[in-house]
This record gives sequence, C-alpha cells and structure tokens, in this order.
Amino acid sequence: MFRKSHLLCALLTSAVMMGATTVDAKTLRVSHNLPTENPAHISLEYMADLVEEKTDGELKMRVFPNAQLGTQRESVELVQNGLLDMARSNAAEMEAFEPTYGVMNLPYIFESEQHYFDVLMSDVADEIFMASKDKGFVGLAFMVDGSRSFYANKEINSPADLEGMKIRVQPSPSAIQMVELLGGAPTPIAFGELYSALQQGVVDGAENNPQALVDVRHGEVAKVYSQDEHTMIPGVLMISTQVWDSLPEDQQQALQEAGKEMMAYHRDIYNEQTKEMVQIAKEELGVKFVEVEKGPFIEAVLPMHEELAAKSDQLADLIDRIKGLAK
Repeated sequence: MFRKSHLLCALLTSAVMMGATTVDAKTLRVSHNLPTENPAHISLEYMADLVEEKTDGELKMRVFPNAQLGTQRESVELVQNGLLDMARSNAAEMEAFEPTYGVMNLPYIFESEQHYFDVLMSDVADEIFMASKDKGFVGLAFMVDGSRSFYANKEINSPADLEGMKIRVQPSPSAIQMVELLGGAPTPIAFGELYSALQQGVVDGAENNPQALVDVRHGEVAKVYSQDEHTMIPGVLMISTQVWDSLPEDQQQALQEAGKEMMAYHRDIYNEQTKEMVQIAKEELGVKFVEVEKGPFIEAVLPMHEELAAKSDQLADLIDRIKGLAK
C-alpha cells in the first residue's frame, strides 16, 4: 500500500512540474526500469528528440529511468489506468496483459537476429500493438533486447543440467512453461531482487541477455553464461489508450514515425554494446561463456509452438506469419 501511494504521489508531483514548466507543449512521462547507460534509455532519449523535432516542440517525452515511477508491472498498470503516459516493458511481461504478445516469447521462433528484426518491423508487430487498445494501452515500438540464455555457477550444456535447478524467470506463462519443459524449477522474482537472490542461493540461476551480467552486475554472482539463446524477447514501448486517443492525428503519426526510426537506431547501438559487455563480463568479472548444442533444447520446447497456435486462429496466424518471414 505504501509503495502504491508513494508511486502515485511521485506521478502527481511530476505532472504538476510538467504543467509548471510548459505552456503550450504536452509532455509525456515515460517510465522504464533500466539504468541510464543501457541502450534502451539512450534510444528513448533519442526518440524524445525526434518527437519534439517532428511536432515543432508541441509534443515532448520525458524519460524516467531506474524504475523511478514503478517496476515494469506497476508502470504498465499505471499506463492502463491513464495515470502514466508511457512505459517501456518487455513482451514477456506484456503477455499477462495481452495474449498476442505470447507469440514473441516462444523459444526458438526466430531463426536469426535478422529474422527477429524483420518481424519487429512488420505488420505482425502492428497487429500486436493495436490488439491491446481496449485494454488500456497501445504499442508504439519494439526494441531489440538480444538473445536470452541461462547463467549460473555451473555449465548448462543440455536440458539435463537444469534438472532440480531453481531458475529465475519473468512472470510470463511462456517463460515458466519453457523452464519446466527443460527440467528446471521456474521461480518468478522481480528483476531488481535477482542479484541478492543469486547471491543468497534463493535461485540457482537465471536467464537473460549478456547485458545483465554487467549492467546490474549479475556476473559477480553467476560465473558461467551458457549460450543456448532460447529466446529473443523484445522490449515494448507503449502509450496509454486514454493519452493516445487525446492526441491529434499528426502527433500520433509523429510518435509512430519516431518509434520506427528509434527501433533501427536502437538495434545498432544495442548490438554494438552487447559485444562490449561480453568482453567486460569475460575480462573484468571473470564470466565463462560456453557454446552449447541447441538441438536438445529446441526439441524439448517445440511443443509450445503447437500448443499456443491451438489456442486461437489469430495466434496460429501470427505464428505462421512470423515463421514465413524467415529468409
């Protein structure tokens, strides 16, 4: 209760500040839970500049990093209720709010990084963005977030190595089912609590991109990164439906155009920083990177594709279209 009251107070205070410092311009508050050095923050600041330029200063974005306005889930709920303008979450978290995001979370649905990005820029993405309009938010852009693999203090070369291990996962049905199929014990824990959970043995391992090893120092408490690359789950930038409907068409278009331009910009800086983070993790934190044979992992989780497709014609169609974009 205190946490919710504190967040609401912070949001109201920031809203008053926005009103006090701008006369004609409308400023959209954007929340995310990552540090300012992360490519996502840098890219959102880049998008903010584009939006201001495209609207001649009539529409602005102010980016709040480090979960200042709430965790990912709290931010999405605030956006749904119209108490926060925009937020950056990820497709794993969003699956609980809008089922169509589940297709992006399927393990091994993307055959390559290029296939992944082609899907993010396609009409598949546009359909997913608008699917949640009646649920309080509209998607604006996907943000590449690399491939996710397991990390722990031992090598994970096959699903058998996961047996009995408590693996931190995001609160996503897909992530939970994936770890179960691979033989592990999925344990949903907030990202901000994961370092201490790894340190204290609350969980035995986690799964994320290499950035997490350095950005939030997980490489200090998990020394082996096993590159099975089971998922490529994108970040999601969304806007409150209430806010979206209040904007004139030209400003809606400016946001969508800026979002597309930001996606390409973000891909470049993200992929470059990933290479740097791998080197830092190896050289400064002593993390061992292990290449694994992906075949057994793929075989274990492939039934998830068929199971999700069976839930609705829309999901089946989206899965077919995603696979059809592979080159």
